Amino acid sequence: MIDAMVLKVSVSPDLVHGDADDGYGKVADAFRANFAAGGEVGAALCVYRDGRKVVDMWGGYRDGISRAPWQADTMVNMFSSTKGVAALAVAHAVSKGLFDYDERVSTYWPEFAAQDKGDVTVRQLLAHQAGLCVLTPNPLLSDIADPVRLSAILAAQKPAWTPGTRHGYHAITIGWYESELIRRTDGRTLGRYLAEEITGPSGLDLYIGLPDSVDRNRLATLHHWQRYESLRHLDVMPAGFLIGSLNPRGLLARTAAIPADIDPYAGDYNTDKVRRVEIPSANGTGTARALAGLYGAAATGGSEIGFTPEIFDALIAPPRNPSGGTRDMVLRLDGAYSLGFCKEFPRMVFGSSGKAFGTPGFGGSFGFADPDTGVGFGYVMNRLGFHLVSDPRELAIRQALFHDVLGARPQS
Repeated sequence: MIDAMVLKVSVSPDLVHGDADDGYGKVADAFRANFAAGGEVGAALCVYRDGRKVVDMWGGYRDGISRAPWQADTMVNMFSSTKGVAALAVAHAVSKGLFDYDERVSTYWPEFAAQDKGDVTVRQLLAHQAGLCVLTPNPLLSDIADPVRLSAILAAQKPAWTPGTRHGYHAITIGWYESELIRRTDGRTLGRYLAEEITGPSGLDLYIGLPDSVDRNRLATLHHWQRYESLRHLDVMPAGFLIGSLNPRGLLARTAAIPADIDPYAGDYNTDKVRRVEIPSANGTGTARALAGLYGAAATGGSEIGFTPEIFDALIAPPRNPSGGTRDMVLRLDGAYSLGFCKEFPRMVFGSSGKAFGTPGFGGSFGFADPDTGVGFGYVMNRLGFHLVSDPRELAIRQALFHDVLGARPQS
């Protein structure tokens, strides 16, 4: 069933474009069916298999109000699907020897040791186990634009729980901690590092911190729902998550309300003031083709994007869960995180095995690698859905690919 949202438009089949290789027709059909059911305004899908692009689809409107069509090169903000892109940049940095997953963060960033954080490892930080999901004071966009000022705010934080004992989704902050690790060991921010070391050399249209050189007419407008509408979707939002999101003093609400001077519900992620800064957890802007291309390279070992075999082995390994169990302190449901990525858990089974790694994004986007099948998957859209994970539009496509075409396990 497709959710009812603020904006709903009818998209002609003539506005859905692209192609799929022989044998992948069911995947293209699932993408088209989302438009036919009224579930999309604009969207794009790309799948790589063993280094070859096998599905490349796009359609609808990049702006549902003006009815500007979604083009082959349209880019869109992908919210937390950005986290996986940032984690790929971190894996590249670790492959280069800039830092080590099992070393203490304070080894590279001495100020981080404040507030009894001296023993927190890079691995714990990337697994959302450090308890640093809320920032006090809450930074402004001007703070984010100044890495030195932001670094001081990050280092001064006190963990919300004893690091390593629990995990909780660092919805916004984890990307800035990753960026500071790279800056401390390389000199560049994560967004610059990604552009200069990975996406730029690979010719991939994906940015964290959108440069002025990108034509704004290529950008899709995000069509958001209002916070009150979540109350009409109790059947798809976990109860604990919904209650937490509506309590402004709760951990979840404070985790998501960063930085202080932007409001996602007011459309601020459609503005250049947000697009230009680096929010490596939430404001990656790119194409489905670029997202799938990155994960396609990662799925086949990552050598073409600079990964060593040892780092690839680390990415496909099972998560090292916190000592206090898998219940997420922020989202209030069980989860699994490893090295900046999500891994499978009961509410979200993706790919063909537990080796798969990636991150879904708020509203429905998803990018991930499935090493056992050599698949890199990228789905992005501009009409935001209500599901926390496994939006039915994306899930239908993923099910068609893995279960119907590849004969792998059912998706959830």
